[in-house]
Amino acid sequence: MKTTLIIDCDPGVDDATGLLMAFAASNIDLLAITTVGGNVPAERTARNACILRQIAEREDVPVFAGAARPLVREPAGAGEFHGEEGLGDMAPFVPAKGAEDEHAVDAIIRLVMSRPNGTVDLVAMGPMTNLALALRREPLLAERLKQVVAMGGARSEGGNITASAEFNIWADPDAAHEVMQSPVPVVMIGLDATHQVRATEERIRTIEAIGNASSKAVAGMLRFSQRVERTIVGWDAAPLHDPCTVAYVMAPELFRLRPAEIRIEAQSDLTRGHTAVEMRGDVLEARHLWAVKADAEGIFDLIGETLANAGVKA
Repeated sequence: MKTTLIIDCDPGVDDATGLLMAFAASNIDLLAITTVGGNVPAERTARNACILRQIAEREDVPVFAGAARPLVREPAGAGEFHGEEGLGDMAPFVPAKGAEDEHAVDAIIRLVMSRPNGTVDLVAMGPMTNLALALRREPLLAERLKQVVAMGGARSEGGNITASAEFNIWADPDAAHEVMQSPVPVVMIGLDATHQVRATEERIRTIEAIGNASSKAVAGMLRFSQRVERTIVGWDAAPLHDPCTVAYVMAPELFRLRPAEIRIEAQSDLTRGHTAVEMRGDVLEARHLWAVKADAEGIFDLIGETLANAGVKA
């Protein structure tokens, strides 16, 4: 049975890997890609999504551009980890097909509300600005969505922007706070899990050897990330963040989750974007799930198996 999915993202080299996986996945009915300003400015994230769609030969999937800035904060990018254009070493080009005229927030509401309750998943790979705005405009969206699977946050691993904050949450903590306070069920895959999933040289070579356009693009993104991580952070193999959301949608058995109550710090500058993940006490009925373990070998096997089908028409 296929998962009906919307991906909200800010490509971004790791977003690119997640998107190319989703474009190639036989068990995903991809309704749309919506984009938001985050890793790079909004006009680039929308363009990048269209470029990746063209590489995957999936022009049937519409792209909708969304929020250019956080709810109340100034935009903050992460170009040092994604390249100035957001595509690592890949030279951007003008895609044959651009984004649709409809705003991402309107598209999310329309696509979800036109379908039966509990039939659409939404993957959030970037700041949650679009989703927060959609929930403001149509509160019933929280009941209509099956779940939100978000890459964001940190607990035991600490942050990658500040001592306790991960970038996607830190970039728009107010939006993340509104989403986590809403009734929508959220699976959050943060650094505690994604730091377990490392793009080693052997894994990159295996993906590269598949030999199609999508696998070559993914291998290029992973090599860029590997070089950046070695230079800036000092790690030999870069962690794979955003694609873990798509991997979870495709194969949830690759992750171990714990029920939690997750709250977002949006007041203090010192702890801006901190994810307070409460797993003690009576949280078994909590609507949030926090990823504590990821099967790295299984995830990279899934990436390879999925990309091997890229460009193959059913």
